[in-house]
Amino acid sequence: MLDQSLQGGFDNPPVQSATAFRAALSVMARPGNIETIQGAQAPAPMSRAAATLLLTLCDQDTRLFLAEGFDTPDIRNWVAFHIGAPIVEPDSAQFAVGRWSGLPLPLLPIGTSEYPDRSATVIVEVEHLNQQGARLTGPGIREAANLSLPETAAFVANRTLFPLGLDFYFTAGSSLAALPRSTRVEER
Repeated sequence: MLDQSLQGGFDNPPVQSATAFRAALSVMARPGNIETIQGAQAPAPMSRAAATLLLTLCDQDTRLFLAEGFDTPDIRNWVAFHIGAPIVEPDSAQFAVGRWSGLPLPLLPIGTSEYPDRSATVIVEVEHLNQQGARLTGPGIREAANLSLPETAAFVANRTLFPLGLDFYFTAGSSLAALPRSTRVEER
């Protein structure tokens, strides 16, 4: 039996990473849209979309925080073999992945006035994604969009920090959506 950490990478890295990268850019540019990405399979509980996103956006120089429930030996070994990213504490993370309840948002970097791009990107694993729920407005949205978010208050607060703040991807199974810091979020 092959070690689980050695499995679950891309079969065709150039094609699969390019396809996933286009999807990641597309959902970040169009908040509220949902795309399907796949190609990678990390150990449970990480979804295919989250694993594919990590393989596409992270490398050996990307500091990664694994939230509670995701900081397991199997996932650490998978990350080490497929990405090589160092696992760090939240205050120095460039990427963070986990369920909403396990993510320490206040500890993640939000950038600085000189370097707002030095903030963390958060991959939030959710049960499902659909275009219902919170109302989204702002760049990349024609009039308004809707997206099922785990809550709204944290995203409203994040928007007030702009141009600082966190950018979010949401993953469920093979589904992917995003919420950049520039998006205004309202209860629906």
